[in-house]
Amino acid sequence: MRRTLALLLVFTTVPVWSAQPVRARHGMVVTRERHATAAGLQVLKNGGNAIDAAVAVGLALAVTHPSAGNIGGGGFMLVRLADGRTTFIDFREHAPAAASRNMYLDANGKATQDSVTGYRAVGIPGTVRGLEYANKKYGKKPWAELVHPAYELASKGFPLSYALANSLRGQRGLAGFPESKRIFLKDGKFYEVGEVLTQPELAATLGRIEKLGSKDFYEGETARLLAKDMAAHGGLITEADMKGYTVHERATLNGTYHGYTIVTAPPPSSGGVGILQMLGMLDGTGYEKAGAGSATVLHYMTEAMRRYFADRSEHLGDPDFVKVPLTSLLAPKYIEKQRASIDPERATPSSQIKATVFTGHESNETTHYSVADEEGNVVSVTYTLNGGFGSKVTATGLGFLLNNEMDDFAPKPGEANMYGLVQGEFNAIAPGKTPLSSMTPTIVLKDGKPVLVVGSPGGPTIINTVLEVIVNVLDFNMNVQEAVNWPRFHHQWLPDELRVEAGISPDTVALLEKRGYTVKRVAAQGEAAAIHWNNGWLEGAADPRTEGTAEGH
Repeated sequence: MRRTLALLLVFTTVPVWSAQPVRARHGMVVTRERHATAAGLQVLKNGGNAIDAAVAVGLALAVTHPSAGNIGGGGFMLVRLADGRTTFIDFREHAPAAASRNMYLDANGKATQDSVTGYRAVGIPGTVRGLEYANKKYGKKPWAELVHPAYELASKGFPLSYALANSLRGQRGLAGFPESKRIFLKDGKFYEVGEVLTQPELAATLGRIEKLGSKDFYEGETARLLAKDMAAHGGLITEADMKGYTVHERATLNGTYHGYTIVTAPPPSSGGVGILQMLGMLDGTGYEKAGAGSATVLHYMTEAMRRYFADRSEHLGDPDFVKVPLTSLLAPKYIEKQRASIDPERATPSSQIKATVFTGHESNETTHYSVADEEGNVVSVTYTLNGGFGSKVTATGLGFLLNNEMDDFAPKPGEANMYGLVQGEFNAIAPGKTPLSSMTPTIVLKDGKPVLVVGSPGGPTIINTVLEVIVNVLDFNMNVQEAVNWPRFHHQWLPDELRVEAGISPDTVALLEKRGYTVKRVAAQGEAAAIHWNNGWLEGAADPRTEGTAEGH
């Protein structure tokens, strides 16, 4: 069964409460784009497990969702296996060997745009090696079988949806790079809705990957051509950088909330820490008694967000380079102290919130997808090019867009990046280092069995979107589609403003302003892809803010 959800920028309470998820008994795939959803579902039907399906989806999105789907970027895969084991596969981009702390500062010490656009913005991509790692260790199907759907989509093409055609038309930055302009902007003539987009260079790259595996991407023809293109345009990535890229498999970050077990992303994700810390601050306040959408609920959740993002700015970074004080950040006494500092009636100005000092010790174009199979395997994947269409650079002769992930470092510690996030020394640039990420794939368990899997794109809004979907299901008893549809809000400490979607009631906004908040209206906040387990049914929810789809069997 399949449901395609139309783009909605304005929400009201009626469609939220009338919304129903897609239901199936055996397997479920929820992604941003229908061809990728179909590719993943077919893998499940052919006997692959959730890990196999997730690999096929990731590669297909590299073709059909070029603004964020990628083989030129990186990301995270959170896995809960049928036998109860959990693991976290980190295939995030790394800084090249030639990267340096002040590489994006001009002669006056001011940050330039080089971390956002162009060849110098690119980190070493991790997606291909990460997906292959997951398939080899936890999958069942041959690698080539999982790459082939993406190869077919690139070589034969696919008809452009309204959203993709419109997105490409609005991407003026692509015009600054000849390969990007030729492939994605049709040399300035623009693609129309329904027109077929074929990508022969990308197909050739995927064909080599299908036959030779990640070895081609990191040590073969693809690596050679990418390094050559970098050298010709002032980029930093070399063949040695590509060959040296490694995937990190890490222990998951686990916590409890209202009788549920929360399994989430460890550093270099900042999101898992945030989810556990914010849920801990909410626990025991009784905030949920006021009801979803109330000013009281938004107040308590916003104050938790504000306090977490202050800590994020100072204490989080790549755990292979800095000592992240996880135990201190998640200590019950510390969370209790943070909870007690929330005034029940008034907003706390961000100027009064500072990152705690512990002794001794991230456009919004990412994409997320969730997969569950009949055996009980669950996969939550968030991966990205960082900004929309990444660095805007398409690798010459290779057909894929390159990330601008270097901006997820702190180009100048203490100053805001492209998302307005202020980041500290822990996230300063260093060779081989992984930039801090907001990506937050999360799985919720009850009595050891999966209940909910969710994730989101959207830069720093990712963390708060995931938090909101979780509490909508666990605390407000929404079905998973209602939880995904529900109007969202976001606060990240600095700037000191509360951003709310259009569906938040004007009365609620007025009450929040009386409490001392500066409220800013936004059209839409990110997206989510979620699956809920309910009395033997898998319930899939794609996001109506996008053309996302949920399909099951």
